[in-house]
Amino acid sequence: MDYEQIKNRLSPCGLDCSKCYAFDGGDIKKHSEQLKVALGNFDVYAERFTELLHGDIFRKYPDFKAMLAHFASAECQGCRKEHCKLFRDCKVRDCHEEKGVDFCFQCHEFPCKHTGFDEHLQQRSVHNNKRMKAIGVEGYYHEVRDKQRY
Repeated sequence: MDYEQIKNRLSPCGLDCSKCYAFDGGDIKKHSEQLKVALGNFDVYAERFTELLHGDIFRKYPDFKAMLAHFASAECQGCRKEHCKLFRDCKVRDCHEEKGVDFCFQCHEFPCKHTGFDEHLQQRSVHNNKRMKAIGVEGYYHEVRDKQRY
């Protein structure tokens, strides 16, 4: 995979958009859709299993089904194509466009506090970008491509 392809997968903060639950073309959406199909009309069975198996866990099926539907309805095209649908306060996309950089570490102000991120995501973004700076964007991508995002 070349630099441009990698850049289009990674957001400027270094997160892999394709692994986000909000990403339209990602595995989470794909697997959620498949699980919805595989479960079919499980509502009826969840209700029956609660009684027949004394399985209180099945009482939670409506909540699980709602979460699964949420994961299956992902619509985000990624940070390079639109504003993040997951972190609504994210200012990184606008900033990287304004500064003309692909990734935060390429900016002379890095690291900064102008991201709009909470403390946890801010630390993760700084870590991601320091790692990219140290080993290169391609090296970083190869290091994280098979890891879960969450």
